[in-house]
Amino acid sequence: MRVGIVCPYSFDVPGGVQFHVRDLAEHLSGRGHHVRVLAPAEDPATLPPFADAAGGVVAVPYNGSVARLSFGPVTAARVRRWVAEGDYDVLHVHEPLSPSTSLLALWAAQRPVVATFHTANLRSRAMQAAFPLLRPSLEKIAARIAVSEDARRTVVEHVGGDAVVVPNGVFTERFAAAPRRPEWCGTPERPVVAFVGRLDEPRKGFGVLREALPRVRAAVPGARFLVAGRGDVEAARAALPDPGAVEFLGAVPDEDKRSLLASADVYLAPHTGGESFGIVLVEAMAAGAAVAASDLGAFRRVLGDGAHGRLFATGDPAAAADAVLALLRDPVSRERLARSGQRAAHRYDWSVVAAEVLAVYETVRAGEDAHRAGEQRRGRR
Repeated sequence: MRVGIVCPYSFDVPGGVQFHVRDLAEHLSGRGHHVRVLAPAEDPATLPPFADAAGGVVAVPYNGSVARLSFGPVTAARVRRWVAEGDYDVLHVHEPLSPSTSLLALWAAQRPVVATFHTANLRSRAMQAAFPLLRPSLEKIAARIAVSEDARRTVVEHVGGDAVVVPNGVFTERFAAAPRRPEWCGTPERPVVAFVGRLDEPRKGFGVLREALPRVRAAVPGARFLVAGRGDVEAARAALPDPGAVEFLGAVPDEDKRSLLASADVYLAPHTGGESFGIVLVEAMAAGAAVAASDLGAFRRVLGDGAHGRLFATGDPAAAADAVLALLRDPVSRERLARSGQRAAHRYDWSVVAAEVLAVYETVRAGEDAHRAGEQRRGRR
C-alpha cells in the first residue's frame, strides 16, 4: 500500500505528534508498505530518509505550548505537488485543523482522507472563527481517528461526527530491553526519581516537581531527581529550593531516555493539563519504572484508574510528594506496580496499534473502491 502521512509540526523538533508519525512510518515501512512523510522542517538535512520537507517554520503559541508550523503560498505549492505526485492509496493527515501542512494537504486531497486528532482541547478563538471556512474540507475526511477518549470527545463536540479511538504507539521492546545506566540507578538510601519534559512548559509540571521536592527530601534525604528535557536549565536550577537534589540532563537522545526510564525507581509525571494521551507514561511503564502521575483523565485511563501506576491530585505538590514517597517506602508494592504497568504497556505496542490503523486504511480503500464501482455502473447506463 502507498501511504502518505502528513505531520503539521516541525519534524526536527521533538514532540508527541512527530514521534507518533515517525514511528508509524517506520513500522509500516518495516511491514513492506511504501510510506512517505511530509512535514515542516527547519533543517531538512535532519529528516529521516522517508520524510520530505514542506517548507520553513514559524513558531506560534498553540494548546499551551509553542507549535512550529509551515504555511503560505510556497508551502501550499509544495504540498499540492507532493500529494499529486505521490499517488497514495491512503492520505493520512494528523491534526487536520492545524494551520499548517495538514490543513493544506486536506485542501489538496482528491481522494478520501484518514485524519488523526491528537488534541483534547480545541477552543482556539482563531480556529473557531475560521471553522465555517474549514467545514467543506472536513467532508473529505472518510475516517477519523482519535488517540484517546479525550481527543475523541473533542472531535465530537467541536468538529462533528465521531472517531474511532486508536492510541499512540510505543516500541515497547526497545524500552523493556534498554540497558540500565549505573550512574542513573538508585539504591535504598539514594533512590532515583525521573522526570521527562520541557522545563519552560508549565503544563508539563516541572513547577509541581520543584515544590514537591522538599517534602520528598525531608522524608528520604538521599533521594535524587533526574530531569531530562529542553529549557533554561540555569533558570530552573536557580528556582530550586534544594539544587543539590536535582541533576539536569538536558535534551537526551531516544536511547538515553529509554535507559533513564529503565534505571529509575519512580517516574514522576506531574503534568497539569493539555494532555490527550500520555505517551511518556507508556514509555516509563514499558521500561519497567513505577509511575506516579497526575490524575488527568488521559493519564487515569492509561494507568487503569491506578491499577498500573499511582495517581495523585493534579497540581498538588504535597500529593505528588506523598505518591512518590509511598512508592519509595514500599519496594515490594513498587515492583508489583511496575510489573503490572509493563504488562499493560503491551496494549500500546506498535504491532497492535499499527494493525488498528491499517484496518482503518483498508476500510477507507474498500469504501472508495465501492464508490468507483458504483460510478462505473452508472456511467454504463
